[in-house]
Amino acid sequence: MHSAIQQQLNILDYGLHSLWQKKGKNLAVFLIFSAVIFLLASFQFMSASLGKTAEHLLKTVPDITVQQLLAGRQVPLSTESVEKLDLIFGISDIRLRIWGYYFDESNGANYTVIGSSAPATDPLLESLLVSGRYPTEDENHKVVLGDAVIQNLDLQNRTHFSLFRPDLSQISLQRVGVFQESANLLTADLMLMGLEDARDLFAMQENEITDLLISVGNPVEISTIAEKIANALPGSRVITAQQIQKTYKAVFSFRSGFGAACLLASLAAFVILAFDKALGFSREDQQEVGILKMLGWQTRDIMRLRFYESLATAACAFGLGISLAWIHILFFDGILFRPIFLGWSVLRPTLTIIPYIQGRDILLLFAFSVLPYLAATIIPAWRASIVRPDSVV
Repeated sequence: MHSAIQQQLNILDYGLHSLWQKKGKNLAVFLIFSAVIFLLASFQFMSASLGKTAEHLLKTVPDITVQQLLAGRQVPLSTESVEKLDLIFGISDIRLRIWGYYFDESNGANYTVIGSSAPATDPLLESLLVSGRYPTEDENHKVVLGDAVIQNLDLQNRTHFSLFRPDLSQISLQRVGVFQESANLLTADLMLMGLEDARDLFAMQENEITDLLISVGNPVEISTIAEKIANALPGSRVITAQQIQKTYKAVFSFRSGFGAACLLASLAAFVILAFDKALGFSREDQQEVGILKMLGWQTRDIMRLRFYESLATAACAFGLGISLAWIHILFFDGILFRPIFLGWSVLRPTLTIIPYIQGRDILLLFAFSVLPYLAATIIPAWRASIVRPDSVV
């Protein structure tokens, strides 16, 4: 038993020494393999990290969001709907909200506008300020801005600015707070203001809103209460916090899968390259095999030698690729692939991503990269091992 293990260690030692002696020849394969693994791992880690970031930021999403639909399109909801929901047992709080998009023609950007009946106590936005304060219920023309909005409007140190109503008259607003950068996934393009200011900006009727934000006392009853709300308000769309979180994860997973599918073509091309390179072993390699056979090496020993060489190359390339991908996410916030995951809009979120990695991601990447490479070297290793010594030496 001990002699068999020692024999394998000797073959491994010889294989590593042979790789080092021919490092120039194997360097191209090693670097290309590392780059492919880096790209695949970056996509996988970026998707998992964005999902974790979204999960962290969406912890305070209202338990239930209610919207009104007509012919499959969202329409304003009347404030009178609140009276119908007051009769449902289990609802602890109902907030009114106007949620819309404002198009800035001067720079082609869309801003998300939220008008809240109680901005200072909105659970979705609580503790997200980096400076300033939220407007109170009795204040008008006060607004909290996201980081990207401030940059896009070029406000710098200015606090007052104006926006156009639908009739092209202007509404003057004053910035009283700024959202922190770590929440940019939710707030980068956001303007938060009072309910009346949002109605004024969008020229809505006095009793019109777009959403009802509902808090439920017992989380176990969210699904039951959501069903009761749907029955109380015919034609309404009832969305739970769990559904919102699943949607974010699905979006990131879809984009990650699409990108990974494209990169798998690169991996397949690399495997073909590795197969072709290993198949065309040089005269020097043939002489090496012939000498080893003359020294008593068997065909299985030659195959083990080639397998150990391929395994060492793949393991080092895998380790380097995974490490570079982790550095890419941890220190550079996945800068290479941010447009794919976060979009190409005028306002791009500059958020800090929470790095997140799981053991199953590593195993998945190993299975899709290292194993195909090892499989591609089996036939070339066998062809190299059956060389007749007298024909090459």
